[in-house]
Order: sequence, then C-alpha cells, then structure tokens
Amino acid sequence: MNAGDRLNVSIHDSTDGLVTEIRDLTSGQTGSMTASAANGFAQVNYEPTAATCSETPYSFHPMYATSSEHTRVPWAAHSYNVSFADEIGHFEYCNHANVHGTCVNPGVTDQKKDGDDTFCFNADASLRILIGGCFATDNDFDGVSYQNTWPGSLSDPRLDAARNPGSIRFTSPTFNGGVNYSRVGFEADLPRIEAADFGGICDRNTGVGCTNPPPGSNFYPFFSTRNNSSVGCFWQLGGAHIPGTTNTFGGSSAAEFGPLLFLDYPGPGFTPIHRTNDFRQVLASNPCLRA
Repeated sequence: MNAGDRLNVSIHDSTDGLVTEIRDLTSGQTGSMTASAANGFAQVNYEPTAATCSETPYSFHPMYATSSEHTRVPWAAHSYNVSFADEIGHFEYCNHANVHGTCVNPGVTDQKKDGDDTFCFNADASLRILIGGCFATDNDFDGVSYQNTWPGSLSDPRLDAARNPGSIRFTSPTFNGGVNYSRVGFEADLPRIEAADFGGICDRNTGVGCTNPPPGSNFYPFFSTRNNSSVGCFWQLGGAHIPGTTNTFGGSSAAEFGPLLFLDYPGPGFTPIHRTNDFRQVLASNPCLRA
C-alpha cells in the first residue's frame, strides 16, 4: 500500500476462521489473513498458578452477527465493538536521545524534559523523514497529536493546506452484503489516559477532573463527513475546516464526543467496578450511509 491508495477492506467468517482481506483498488494488489489454528492463531490457557504461559491452537469465529451500544469489550477502556479508531498520543519531537532511548534535549512542543520522553530515537535512525522523536505515551498531551497539525485544524484554508496533510477518508462499515447500520456513536477514551496512573487528575469513579479536550493539549481531533457521488458519504478525521465538509457534529471534540460514560467492569470477588473511561455520544441515526 502507498499513501493515497483506495482500499476495500472485508472482514468475514469462514470455515477455517475469521478472514480479513484488503484489496488495494489503486495498485490492484490483494492480501488476506485468516485467524486459524493452521496459521498459528491460539488462545492463552487459564493457568494462574503455572510458572509459564501456555496456549491452545484456536480458529477464531465471531460471537455476534450484530452490534449496538450494548455490545461490550469488557476488558478494554473503550466500550465499543464494530468501530474505527485512530490511536494517537505516541509521538513527540526529540532533538537528541541518549543511548538508553531517553530524550535529553526535548523537541519543539516540549517545554522541559519529562517522564514520557522515553522510547526515543535520533534523526539518523529514521529511514525517510530525518527527525528524532519518542514513542512513549504522551501523558502531558503536548506532542504532535495534540497540536493544530491535523487537516482542517486551521481556519485559513491556504495555511491549512500548506502546513497540514489531507485527511484519511473511509466509508461507514456495512454488514450482510452491504446493509448499513441504523445508528452510529462517537467515543473517546480520554478519562482512561487522564487518570492518576498516567499522571493525571481524572477520578474515574466520580468523573471529577476528566476533561475533553485533555489538559495540556492545543487541539483534539474529531470526525466529520463529506458527500461523495460514488460511495455516498465519507468520514474524515481532523478539524472543522476540511474543504468539502458537510457535517462537523458541533465543530469540536467536546461537542462531538459528548458526556462521560459510566460502565460496569468485572472486578475481584465477583464485585463489579463502576467507573468512566470514555466520553460518548450515540446518534439517533446514521448520518453517513454507504451507497
């Protein structure tokens, strides 16, 4: 795959296991992967007293044929199931890293050295764009992901086009041969990464101190839509000023992702834990139908 290619992604069950197939409509190439025992897919055995882990070969088959607001991933911060996510917050500029991979001369958006300046590399280690940076979780939200570097994050269209990239575009997922989902929702797991164990002040039991956008950030990206004659509608990710945008869902991350969501999670002694890990807003319809 190359930048700008158009892809068709299909995920479906088979007798051998779950198949993920990607067809590159630009290059004509196709690739697939099957989560089967024959391909080495396995599940870890529950052996809490064992000295080492073991696994059993396993061909994975989906448990559900539908999805809704109540389809949960109970072990994850996010609540969703069928979804699109772009995980951000894992890159900060670094002018110089030592031999241990710690940044000793922070980059342009870092005011000082801090605890998240780890897993770093120097510019000469880069294979293409010669910049240095760090891959650790950006606990203080001052890295590249949290700046006005996203498409449409600058209100001046000429300045935005000159400084920022174009947005990724994707259609709504469909099922059973092209049926659209009747509703969609927006979700951001900011409370989880603003919590005390990440250095923040978000109390996930009460929601106090949990904010959107996160503290220290200058920008937080959100989804918008645009019409397209061949597929009906595209989703895009960035700011409110992407040319051709038809709906920004409030024009900010706070408006789009909505209020705090409190859910029950499995806890020790069969006692559920009630806490928030996400902001979520569920729409009454699907505003971006696939043609």
